[in-house]
Amino acid sequence: MKLNQYKVMWILVFFDLPTETKTDRKAYTRFRKGLMKDGFTMFQFSIYLRHCSSRENRDVHIKRVKKIMPSKGNVGILSITDKQFGMIEIFEGRKKADGFVEPHQLELF
Repeated sequence: MKLNQYKVMWILVFFDLPTETKTDRKAYTRFRKGLMKDGFTMFQFSIYLRHCSSRENRDVHIKRVKKIMPSKGNVGILSITDKQFGMIEIFEGRKKADGFVEPHQLELF
């Protein structure tokens, strides 16, 4: 087994879902709540992210996202390594922020 298959990963889910009708709004809400139930944290209004301990764990969560996707709208899923995520630069206005604070999460092995 390759050592890098256990690399820590981040999943980013980007979405643009319709909200014109009551049915659309319900689907949007169901999707957002499903992401949060699966441990995703809101990064921006339509961007949620989740930390995964391995590629296998990432694959499980990506399958769950695909399972709850609404029939309308656009959803993107991006996986990046912990090192890549660590290079993110975050700004509040023009002032550089301290960065993204990782949600506190207990992982049992």
